[in-house]
Amino acid sequence: MSNGISLKELAAELNLAPSTVSRALNDSYEISEATKKKVVSMAEKLNYQPNPFARSLRENKSKTIAVIIPERINNFFAQVMDGIEEVTHEHGFHLLVYSTHEDVEKEKKIVSLLQNRRADAIVMSVSSQTSDVSHLTKLYERELPIIFFDRICSEIPTTKFITNDYESAFQGTKHLIQQGCKKIAFLMLSKELSITKERHRGYLDALNEAGLAPEPTFSMHCCLNEEENIQSITQLLKSQNRPDGILSSVEKLAIATYHAVRKTDLRIPDDLKIITFSNMSSAGLLSPSLSTITQPALTIGQECAKLLIKKLTKPKHTDLIDQTIVIPSQITIRESTLVR
Repeated sequence: MSNGISLKELAAELNLAPSTVSRALNDSYEISEATKKKVVSMAEKLNYQPNPFARSLRENKSKTIAVIIPERINNFFAQVMDGIEEVTHEHGFHLLVYSTHEDVEKEKKIVSLLQNRRADAIVMSVSSQTSDVSHLTKLYERELPIIFFDRICSEIPTTKFITNDYESAFQGTKHLIQQGCKKIAFLMLSKELSITKERHRGYLDALNEAGLAPEPTFSMHCCLNEEENIQSITQLLKSQNRPDGILSSVEKLAIATYHAVRKTDLRIPDDLKIITFSNMSSAGLLSPSLSTITQPALTIGQECAKLLIKKLTKPKHTDLIDQTIVIPSQITIRESTLVR
């Protein structure tokens, strides 16, 4: 037989109806195990290759999962993408990747586009500007399977994957205190994000536990422009009441801090200690090497994809229940926070 054998030809070889062969190949409960084995064996023998496009048209499914992320140039989101792709590829699904560039209006346009069932399901992390979630509520009401990760939307009753942001920020701040820091600043991009709220809460609780009064000016709200952030952090470091430790909620602000320090007479870690949430593989190559709270990005991506694949292939047996699944981060101490 040629490589181009069709489902109809395969059914003829087996003396079965094409519909029976199709259900057997899709592991339907309606078909006996003996028949399934017989069909699979003959399909392998004749090198039958299913046509995914024809199947998608018949089933009104695209075999596509949409992934909406705030930005592409971010090690965390890149690793989540790798995890999602690793699992979806194994099951014959492909990805549509959209970046909101931290713009809620772009996010709304993407969500509107996906309401026409361009994808079978969605994996999403919301933008830093997202506060009104009515566009996400409308998407959920269309009964399109959706999972959130990292920056979650708590108002939508579906499954969310996060890391232990509160505990990690608490431990990161506590580490700075143990290293002698008494004036610790917290750098953040958006006060609206679920992850920022949890990390900031962990930071404040660690200060309170150590008897250190939090200073309002040390909870610093930054922006998306790197040069503006470098300037703002430089001003903070040159101020009379400067911090001696920094917990950065995102890696881009830790890098901005390294640039800012170069504009001062300060030295890391002698005058300023830094720890950040980051998935940078190059953190250990910086000078000095950067202490990090590394999120389980690859695992989060894999778990999101596994659950969605189950939902799409076995919808009657899989529900995206309203739950938050926590996968812990790991703190790696390097030179930027050590006493020399």
